[in-house]
Amino acid sequence: MFLLLPFDSLVVNLLGISITVLFTLLLVFIIVPAIFGVSFGIRKVYMKTLLKIFQWATLRIERGAKEKNHPLYKPYVNGIIAKDPTSLEEEIKEIRRSGSGKALETPEFELSDIFYFCRKGIETIMDDEVTKRFSAEELESWNLLSRTNYNFQYISLRLTVLWGLGVLIRYCFLLPLRIALAFTGISLLVTGTTVVGYLPNGRCKEFLSKHVHLMCYRICVRALTAIITYHDRENRPRNGGICVANHTSPIDVIILASDGYYAMVGQIHGGLMGVIQRAMVKACPHVWFERSEVKDRHLVARRLTEHVQDKSKLPILIFPEGTCINNTSVMMFKKGSFEIGATVYPVAIKYDPQFGDAFWNSSKYGMVTYLLRMMTSWAIVCSVWYLPPMTRQPEEDAVQFANRVKSAIARQGGLVDLLWDGGLKREKVKDTFKEEQQKLYSKMIVGNHEDRSRS
Repeated sequence: MFLLLPFDSLVVNLLGISITVLFTLLLVFIIVPAIFGVSFGIRKVYMKTLLKIFQWATLRIERGAKEKNHPLYKPYVNGIIAKDPTSLEEEIKEIRRSGSGKALETPEFELSDIFYFCRKGIETIMDDEVTKRFSAEELESWNLLSRTNYNFQYISLRLTVLWGLGVLIRYCFLLPLRIALAFTGISLLVTGTTVVGYLPNGRCKEFLSKHVHLMCYRICVRALTAIITYHDRENRPRNGGICVANHTSPIDVIILASDGYYAMVGQIHGGLMGVIQRAMVKACPHVWFERSEVKDRHLVARRLTEHVQDKSKLPILIFPEGTCINNTSVMMFKKGSFEIGATVYPVAIKYDPQFGDAFWNSSKYGMVTYLLRMMTSWAIVCSVWYLPPMTRQPEEDAVQFANRVKSAIARQGGLVDLLWDGGLKREKVKDTFKEEQQKLYSKMIVGNHEDRSRS
């Protein structure tokens, strides 16, 4: 057996004391407040301090660029091309009036009509409404994360030292702390839900299940240094309903679940995620589907209908866009969730990208890489609005109802309301959409001709 030298013994003792102090502080200032849903306000002070540093860094960059005559890149906030919300018929009428002078009532095809479609095609290439929704926002200010602003170059020694200090803080202090918190939250979730799952069904099991989920999600939220502001909590989803929200990141789930109780819907996974899902479903009636079942739309609708008809079960949490959007807009909602006939509780989530970009570009980053980027950001800051419940009107079909809910979410969150399908992230435009534009133009010409014939 090797004997430790006095110096080695001192190092081991200091290391042990440091670890003990760290976990004590972790327990007292983060885990225990998370369990009881209270805050000491440390994160808000941290956020205000960061804002002041970001403002100074941005002003220093602008001044340095001006001194060196460097062009300063400014992101396009509202797009490259100004577009007025006009219809196809109105725009072609204007082109004919300024060109040939013939009115739109003329049934014949006009060569000048081609200019409308040419212009639309060029506008789409220059200012694509879809593709730019799947890339991170370029910030006007610099938040000391080199991945969020293209303006950063070597400006001064102080700015470079500040950036290096930020890297050390994020990777050497915040990252280990957040990993420890995430591990704690996930471990407690698996252990707690497994234990609760062995209890007989009843009010006691339901009470413990809800609070175990809530406690663990709050700890996971602390693992991201998430600063969340909830608005209009009286509109929070209730049992027997469906909660629908815009989708930016996988953490949307814990953002909402740390303030309420939900039944999750999703595909069954393997590995660690599969372990978590199997533990969760023992304590709470979540709705998990096999890979083969996800494609069966009728089976999914039936399972969801059975769930919402039981008013004792938790509201279902669904993201109808089906993919993550970069939090600048809301794209088409899949109609399946709106065919069930249940009360819909819309929720708008808006992230502040100044402290860290929450958007998950799944085509570019895997889950591990994405989580590493999240945990090495300064913080995740967002606002959540609970909108009044909405029900399908007698004259509405599922698509119209989905669009009405989507518009309400976009309006409240300050997001752009788009009709495009988020599936275009990986697929091409469907032929049916192209045919719809062709039919619209054809109907405009043929319809006017038929009206003239009747008169």
